[in-house]
Amino acid sequence: MRIGIIGTGIVGVATAGWLQRDGHEVIFIDPREAGEACSFGNAGSISPSAVLPVAMPGMWKKVPKWLLDPDGPLVIRSHYLPRVLPWLMQFLRHSTEAEVTRIAGAMRGLLSPVFEAYEPLLQRAGAMSMVRRNGCLYVYSSRDMAQKWAWGANLRRDLGVEMQELEAEALFELEPDLRGSFGFGQYAPDNGSTPDPSALVKAIYAQAIRDGAEHLYDGVTGFDLSDSIVRALKLASGETLAVDGVVVAAGAWSAQLARMLGTRVPLESQRGYHVTVQDPGISLNRNVMAVEQNIMVNPMAMGLRLAGTVELAGLKEPPNYARAQSLLRVGETMFPGMRTASFTEWMGHRPCLPDSMPVIGRPQRVENAWLGFGHGHVGMCGGATTGRELANLISGRSPEIDLTPFSPERFRRGLAR
Repeated sequence: MRIGIIGTGIVGVATAGWLQRDGHEVIFIDPREAGEACSFGNAGSISPSAVLPVAMPGMWKKVPKWLLDPDGPLVIRSHYLPRVLPWLMQFLRHSTEAEVTRIAGAMRGLLSPVFEAYEPLLQRAGAMSMVRRNGCLYVYSSRDMAQKWAWGANLRRDLGVEMQELEAEALFELEPDLRGSFGFGQYAPDNGSTPDPSALVKAIYAQAIRDGAEHLYDGVTGFDLSDSIVRALKLASGETLAVDGVVVAAGAWSAQLARMLGTRVPLESQRGYHVTVQDPGISLNRNVMAVEQNIMVNPMAMGLRLAGTVELAGLKEPPNYARAQSLLRVGETMFPGMRTASFTEWMGHRPCLPDSMPVIGRPQRVENAWLGFGHGHVGMCGGATTGRELANLISGRSPEIDLTPFSPERFRRGLAR
């Protein structure tokens, strides 16, 4: 079959790689180069432990304080509040202990096979060096402070995530440059990261092209549908592209395309920022999640990346790089010796659904379309598994994980509540 894949982020290129293993013909449709957008600017975490949703028990109590703090983890632009408020209310409804437990269990199923889903793609591309499997650290100022997050850590353990507790000196043996601001850690040895998320995506994409995929640098504006079958894609250039099937993997821009296929999903952009510091003067060996600061720090090929925060302002507003500057300020308090003379800033659109789970599957009303988007903060963690499972569905095989929680129709049926 000839499958059109809308999007060249991690989900799109992973889906292509898995489809080609089944002998399908692939054509990418994306006006941008592969590995840009969130696939360029994310924190680089590849972590089976990243199962907790964004909305956690008691979060609603913290939101007012966050909104008053210019360096806080959440900003909502005032003009956007009326539009995003219904989404926020739905988001907070998923923050009960029962809902978080349900969501974390589903996400554990998606994220557990992340390395086995990446491996054949990276081996084929000769890019195994793009993944490091040396664990990650969750760090806190003290053991007492870590108790505030104990419920989530225990839930991870209940789901089979190994979390080793490290007192100060054991923590500093792993990462000497954490000395000074942190006094307690939890080591997740089964986690990993990538030193260059964009290069990882580009490597899988380049192999797909070598294996016969095409890339049409255009946008999709609609679908030619008849008898519940997509016959062709309508392109921004005015042309049409005949296909045997289509995968929508366009990240934060996917909701409108899904709607054209008869499925409405409450997709929102949780705009994220990063700073990448060149020559920081400090050295880390692995991903570090500073839990109290809600910042992930990753040593990358291009420098030390600090990523985090959420801004709700939609897809069209220009970046507010004060958010990146706040990451830098917090980073300087975390690492007092860090040199910040040279750094880059970035903003990107995380595609997020109110239950912090992606949609993976087929729209109810269309037989040859599949959706794979909404991975939020865990795109690099879940992208390869999503690609594998979409290829299973397209090729007529049973999925290897339970996809029921990720149904594109769950919001229509109320199953996300």
